[in-house]
Amino acid sequence: MKLNIKSCLSIMAVSCMALFLSGCVSYKKVPYFQNADQANLSASRGIHDARIMPKDVLIISVTTPDREISSQFNQLVYNTITGSGARNIGSSGGSMMPYTVGADGNINFPMIGKINVQGLTRRECEDKIAGLVKPYLSSDITPVVVVEFQSYTVTVLGEVARPGAFNVNSEKYTVLQALGAAGDMTIYGMRDNVLLIREDAKGEKSTHRLDLNDANVINSPYFYLQQNDVVYVQPNKAKAKNSDIGSSTSLWFSATSILISLTSLMYNILKK
Repeated sequence: MKLNIKSCLSIMAVSCMALFLSGCVSYKKVPYFQNADQANLSASRGIHDARIMPKDVLIISVTTPDREISSQFNQLVYNTITGSGARNIGSSGGSMMPYTVGADGNINFPMIGKINVQGLTRRECEDKIAGLVKPYLSSDITPVVVVEFQSYTVTVLGEVARPGAFNVNSEKYTVLQALGAAGDMTIYGMRDNVLLIREDAKGEKSTHRLDLNDANVINSPYFYLQQNDVVYVQPNKAKAKNSDIGSSTSLWFSATSILISLTSLMYNILKK
């Protein structure tokens, strides 16, 4: 009898240890860029330029030596709010009016009309608008055009500390910056299988996989995010097992604890 009770206790202890170890995460899957010292990152050289897409919001300003001429191309918005909630138009303190790129890739620009900007970089858009403004000016005047992206949204979901949608104010934004904004991956996130969901200018969606354990991911064309990208961090097997156990985990441990206590009590009684 003593041998059997001791055997039961040993089996229970081993079972509890096995359950605990099954929830552990392998360290070799945790660090980012594990082969950074050996990876060839030459393909990542160069400056990333975001391309303008439908639904992007742009701020465009035109500057010339003649302020009156410049004002014809710069539409200002005045948002002075009175106590009654009415919107008044003043003579100063305005901000540049944002231009929303239409589904056809066009913006409606003062004096010029529709301009197709879809697929252009910020610099290409500046050059195009400057060329369209030039005929309205004296031959000796060269306009200075500045185009800026207003904030766009990137969404991060799954095994991260703070999932959500994040406003981006930079046209150069990486998947690492998005994960940083979301508080980084949890220990249960699959770093070697991060899913990127992307929508192109035509509204067609595509999926791409990123292995953040591999430093060569920096060379990937999907390392830099673009407007409306969704980053999903898949849970690893350890998290999946914990989810399968679910709410029954605490009940299982409670039952096991009671069973061990009863077995120990029986052992102490019978050994006398």
